Amino acid sequence: MPKPFILAVDTEQHIADALERDLPKRYGADYTVVIERSPLAAVDRLRALCQAGAEVAMIIVGLWMAEMPGLQLLDHAHALFPDAKRLLLIAYVDPTVDGVAATATALDQFDAYVSKPWVTPEEWLYPAIGELLSEWAKDHLPCFEAVRVVGSQWSPDTHLMRDLLERNPVPYGFYPDDSAEGRLLLTEYHLDAGQLPAAILYDGRVLARPRPAELAAALGARLRPRRRLYDVAVIGAGPAGLAAAVYGASEGLRTVVVEAEAVGGQAGTSSLIRNYLGFERGITGRNLATRAYQQSVVFGADIVFMRQAWGLRADGERRVVTFDDGSQAVSRTVVLATGVSYRRLGIPRVEALVGRGVYYGAAVTEAPGMRGLRVFVAGAGNSAGQAAIYLAKFARQVTMLARGTGLAASMADYLVKQIAATPNIDVRVNTQVVDAHGTQRLESLDLRSVPEGAEGHTQDAPPTIQTEAADALFVLIGADPRIDWLAGTLVRDAQGYICTGHDLLGPDGKPPPGWPLARPPYYLETSLPGVFAVGDVRSGSTKRVASAVGEGATAIALVHQYLGT
Repeated sequence: MPKPFILAVDTEQHIADALERDLPKRYGADYTVVIERSPLAAVDRLRALCQAGAEVAMIIVGLWMAEMPGLQLLDHAHALFPDAKRLLLIAYVDPTVDGVAATATALDQFDAYVSKPWVTPEEWLYPAIGELLSEWAKDHLPCFEAVRVVGSQWSPDTHLMRDLLERNPVPYGFYPDDSAEGRLLLTEYHLDAGQLPAAILYDGRVLARPRPAELAAALGARLRPRRRLYDVAVIGAGPAGLAAAVYGASEGLRTVVVEAEAVGGQAGTSSLIRNYLGFERGITGRNLATRAYQQSVVFGADIVFMRQAWGLRADGERRVVTFDDGSQAVSRTVVLATGVSYRRLGIPRVEALVGRGVYYGAAVTEAPGMRGLRVFVAGAGNSAGQAAIYLAKFARQVTMLARGTGLAASMADYLVKQIAATPNIDVRVNTQVVDAHGTQRLESLDLRSVPEGAEGHTQDAPPTIQTEAADALFVLIGADPRIDWLAGTLVRDAQGYICTGHDLLGPDGKPPPGWPLARPPYYLETSLPGVFAVGDVRSGSTKRVASAVGEGATAIALVHQYLGT
């Protein structure tokens, strides 16, 4: 198998010499390293590699080069090798960098940058290259697969299995049952259509049509709390819940986290979070959730998977959470971090095709299967924007459907700019899905559009309904709280979110009826003392990853305060 290429170019002689010295030393065994000293020569080399069918893993370029600016060269390279990682070399003292970098980031023209010069490559160069190559290798080189999934791409059960593995995350490979590899696996493990989807584990065990809890147990996950009593039980392992777990366990509290589906919550499904503090080039929701999960485990938190909370009650000074399998977690305090679930369209024929071309979220899981297809994204918020940008890396055409008159009012500016700069993303305003068609899978959508006036206002003309061919629809139109199981237990607002702290006080400043303590509820405390709500599930939350993390940490401070009283 030919080695993939790393191509680097810089017109400064001492930088080109350093690249020629340092890159082969570290990466020459696994990659073919090519150093060019002219951007025009680099473009010619890239064209030749493209014509030869070679793989290019990374392109490293100087920002300012006389023959061609580095960003322009990266644009040429991206057109030829869209999957190659792009690294900019920027002079350590360059007053023009800030403005250029901000614009280039918004337009997704590079992946990372490194300051030049360097004394030793271990200082700046190798860490940046290593991280980017690790990301590239996951998609282009053979990787360890803890699970091999065999099934139909358009099966709801197959989608559910893959989505849970992707989000938790478990390294896996997907082999459609109609592919050559899939058919070989069916023969080798004596599987028939009635046993699909099947999970083939790395140790040779085969699970036919496994339930999520069965697959989780086979992979070693804990399905029940192991202690009789905890100091804090965290329900939900999104950013808020994982933050509570990290701070609780690290501060000596006996901590358990119970998650019904996957670590990371909705944030874990994000293809790239660009504005989270401390990650200058962004981080995938999956990676952020994985790091937080591992961090909580290192500090000693117990993590329980695939258990849906069904009830909450007070038992004296203890709080008891019951789960769908009859098990329970008994704790001195509870932190509710159950997050939100994607709002459904509620259209019967759309719902009937969920997992068969219609997906709520799941862009990261399903995107590789969208190559060459026509994809629609319903929604105009940040999640929809991130999904559209990620899907555009694979799909032939991505069409965003916005009910309003534009994206700017509900989407971050950097996403709006990146969408506008992505040629295979089309945005349709004043448009929504009203029906879907298909038998075994989605085939077409009925779209309702309202004419728009010259100044962007909708006209009085009647709406039109048009049927368009569609291979997939990803729905990200907002969310609803995941707390039906708490109805009648805690005070909630009109939308169903949990009220906490000051919001529980009446016009007279008094706590709600039944509040048993002399003091008013703490900030983040619910109408049941010792039970706190954090993140998206809380009434009045800002629905941002950073604020959810902050609330999770703050809740533990309040837990200490509660336990100390």
